[in-house]
Amino acid sequence: MTAQWDTVAIVGVGLIGGSAGLALAKRGVANKIIGVGRSDTSLTVAQNCGAISEGTTNLKQGVAEADFVLVATRVGVIGSQLEEIDSYVRPGTLITDAGSTKQSIVDGWEQNRPTRKARFVGSHPLAGSHRRGAQAADSALFENKLAVVTPAESTPKKDTESVSIFWQLIGAQVCILSPPEHDLLLASASHAPHIIAAALATATPRETHRFTAGGWRDTTRIAAGDPELWADIVLDNAKAVTAQIETFTQASGQLKLAIEAGDRSTLIKLLTLAKERRDALGS
Repeated sequence: MTAQWDTVAIVGVGLIGGSAGLALAKRGVANKIIGVGRSDTSLTVAQNCGAISEGTTNLKQGVAEADFVLVATRVGVIGSQLEEIDSYVRPGTLITDAGSTKQSIVDGWEQNRPTRKARFVGSHPLAGSHRRGAQAADSALFENKLAVVTPAESTPKKDTESVSIFWQLIGAQVCILSPPEHDLLLASASHAPHIIAAALATATPRETHRFTAGGWRDTTRIAAGDPELWADIVLDNAKAVTAQIETFTQASGQLKLAIEAGDRSTLIKLLTLAKERRDALGS
């Protein structure tokens, strides 16, 4: 494959950024991949595993010559990093991010769109793991996964197409949503489920841990995610997340009432509805 970009910069070379770097290198999408990180140690790990060609802790140095920039850091810092990156890149450089929320990030960029040097389109790859760091990176992480691209109303169509191509070239399928649509849907599909899993893990007494089996471990797996990262996500999407938690509370309340009443027929109906919805997703 002929390289799509000469130089791609990845800001934040953890699981997502490192996996993107590995996929870019494996598929020959970029001639050079520059990683920007917080420490030389993490950058060395990323370079040793092949996720980046070279690394730097200097953001300006890392993005100055890039043709394409992926920002794969925490939601809480992406907005401020985009401001810095815009001041460092060459005019016309295309930027995207991998943040799990979109409206605040896109709105922040759009406020100063007329004076921007760079071009930006938000995105969110729906792939990941509770594991962290470039050592957990996987070149196949995005294969057949969904990447949501979230242009603003004023985003040029060609920029949306270019960011979509980026994700497609590293294996993802692309869906286009507005930032508010993304945040509303992900509150139900990802953000609230994380809080619910965390609540279950917290509510389970330590003395019962030795008796937990696959069901409990499967249900609480995502609660093992980075607490700082997830605090940023749910607070940034607080209204939609709390609304979905309320919906969950109502559903669990119906189950509770059926159990208290010994109402086997209603309980079976509710459990059947849950099974049908889960079965519809496949394995």
